[in-house]
Amino acid sequence: MARIVSIGAALQDVYLIDHDDFGTNKRGFFNQLELGAKVDIDEVKFTVGGGATNAATTFARNEHESIFMGCIANDPAGAAIIDKLDREGIDTSYINYLDNVHTGYSVLLLSPTGERTILTCRGASAKFDTIHPKDLRSIYPDWLYVTTLRGNMNILDQLFAQAKALNSKIMFNPGNLELQSKRKLLGLLSDVDVLLVNKSEAKQIVEGRTLTELVGKLSSYVPTVIITDGNQGAIAASEGRIVRIGIYEDVKVKDSTGAGDAFGSGFLAAFADGKSLQESLIFASANSTSVVQHIGSKAGIINKHKRLHPMPMQEIN
Repeated sequence: MARIVSIGAALQDVYLIDHDDFGTNKRGFFNQLELGAKVDIDEVKFTVGGGATNAATTFARNEHESIFMGCIANDPAGAAIIDKLDREGIDTSYINYLDNVHTGYSVLLLSPTGERTILTCRGASAKFDTIHPKDLRSIYPDWLYVTTLRGNMNILDQLFAQAKALNSKIMFNPGNLELQSKRKLLGLLSDVDVLLVNKSEAKQIVEGRTLTELVGKLSSYVPTVIITDGNQGAIAASEGRIVRIGIYEDVKVKDSTGAGDAFGSGFLAAFADGKSLQESLIFASANSTSVVQHIGSKAGIINKHKRLHPMPMQEIN
């Protein structure tokens, strides 16, 4: 068991689900939502989202000591988030409660194909300048799992420095706003132990066309690198080894929300348990595959006792 701190957003997610009116056209736009129209939908579903709470749930269900750091408000949405995290056994004592702002909120329009459009009002969830990196001193985490902090490079720098001072390891899944600060991001990578990005994100950090080229160049910055490529699988490099994987199973996608979070946190849940690179990638892919078969980013998260099967995998010399 490892002590893992997940840092990032916590949101109240509201799904609007309709099997007829939310069809999409070839350009990927919802094609039945006319301006000024009133549209009857089939179902409304309330869940808890945010990349860091998704990751924290994976760690808790896999019997790690899971701690969440982020920001909410004293409102009904904040109460729903606390209730969900408490029921998952996640330590919420390091959450910041903010005044004069509301808890982050997302409305998700879910299409029959599992793709979605997300309307987000971030509220408290984006107030990362209120996080206290020195709180890590009272936690002494084995790992930090850090999702996007909305481009707040100063807080990221403080968190990473504090983690290194405590000999804590870091897994980092940067977002678009961190990628826009490339010079500062490259400076942070010297403290990172595991980097998770998708293919397009990798191309924003280093030059390269193929996954092999990209993972090779990123390996000069970070000991373990994982690059995902949608339904084409992923590639990972660690300790001089490069492993290419396909998809765990070809399944019908109900909701793609949280798939990336499930992959990244699934990898660390196994890796922090002493599993090999290959075993950790299998668990990551299985976790992501399970999540997309459910509505909501947490319903399908698996635990360490789930029986897994082999998957397409190749070691590249």
